[in-house]
Amino acid sequence: MKASGQRLRVRAVRELAYVEVASTELTRDINRDVILERVREMQPIARVELARASGLQPSTVSSIVDQLLREGWIREGAVVKTARGRRPTMLSLNDSLVMLVADVRPTQAVIAVIDLNGRFLTRTLVPLASNVEQSIEAIASGMERLREQFPRHRFEGVGLSVPGRIDPETNRLMLVPNLDWLDYDVSGTLSKRLKLRVELENDANACLLSELWFGHVDGVRNAILVAISEGVGAAVLAEGRLVLGRKGLAGEFGHICVDPNGPQCGCGHYGCWEMFASSRAAIRYYQELVPHAGGITMSELIRLAVNGDAAAHTAIERQSVSIGRGLRTINAALSPDVILFAGDITIYWDMVKDIIERECGVGLLTQSAPALVRCGDGELALLRGAAAVVLQRHSGYYRASHSNQKSDRAPKKVAAKKTAAVKRVRKT
Repeated sequence: MKASGQRLRVRAVRELAYVEVASTELTRDINRDVILERVREMQPIARVELARASGLQPSTVSSIVDQLLREGWIREGAVVKTARGRRPTMLSLNDSLVMLVADVRPTQAVIAVIDLNGRFLTRTLVPLASNVEQSIEAIASGMERLREQFPRHRFEGVGLSVPGRIDPETNRLMLVPNLDWLDYDVSGTLSKRLKLRVELENDANACLLSELWFGHVDGVRNAILVAISEGVGAAVLAEGRLVLGRKGLAGEFGHICVDPNGPQCGCGHYGCWEMFASSRAAIRYYQELVPHAGGITMSELIRLAVNGDAAAHTAIERQSVSIGRGLRTINAALSPDVILFAGDITIYWDMVKDIIERECGVGLLTQSAPALVRCGDGELALLRGAAAVVLQRHSGYYRASHSNQKSDRAPKKVAAKKTAAVKRVRKT
């Protein structure tokens, strides 16, 4: 019994040491992210100001800054004159570190070069072919031409925002309604051609990442982005993690059944939320009120509503109520700090915000209703999101929290370092 108890105590000590190593490294990685974020927000900034703004010890800040300088993420600038004491050197993000990004659509792709501050150095439109091989060739050739324009810049990677779901295990598209790219090795093919690491992300997820890195929700750890156009897509951030779910399919809220007797959805089922909350739903509501209206686009419907057409206004109001009621359910399940809106709905946001807000906060959830925020970047949000996907790969918290979802994203040097540290502890 004594021997057994001794073995249990030894095992407990070893497990505790293992946890302490993981905890220490995670803390260091999170501190690194905090410093990088403060530099981005407050640049140019001195080390002493960084310590005050981050709440970290000056020695910790100095160590992290030295690491970021070595890695090329930040750069030193002017030395500021002061009345007394040591003259501080100002720090900024290194704007010579850039990324190649693409917003892929069914018939075309917008490609660009973007820096760490989210500024576009150049962008252009590339027509896509009907087959995946020619489309990837067009994107690769376009990116090569853009890269040639900036020979003195360091290209960190490639990010693609795509209208589909990506298998987190294979990094291949597995659900692509409007592209013939199913199960094609897009990232591998582009990486081989461009000699850069390539990241793919669903467009709703990319849009959410864009807001986190460059937009309105700095510091938010729980958020939902809802993209409402012809369909309804969504992305979920929980405790700082982009939630992927099994096979990367998390966030398909548009296909939650809200009325089994409702119209048939494109997915084959009946009464999906998308059939009541999308732009197509608003058009259907209008056609029910005005049977002779015939075909009408969402832009035309919005124009009619703005000009005082009662039927158009009623149709959009009905859509807004459906959006708010669906979000009430999502809010009850996930309780986000903020819900972001992207897609067609941002065009007529001022017409619908109050209705959505009212319906989302009805009843017991009134006190916990999240903030509702419109994404302001339009199509640029998806390009910035593609850049954010590349940047997110270097986030220490992202690496740690995604290790069980996308283990191949962790840099080999970091993974090897952590493995060695664990082995050293386990030998003691």
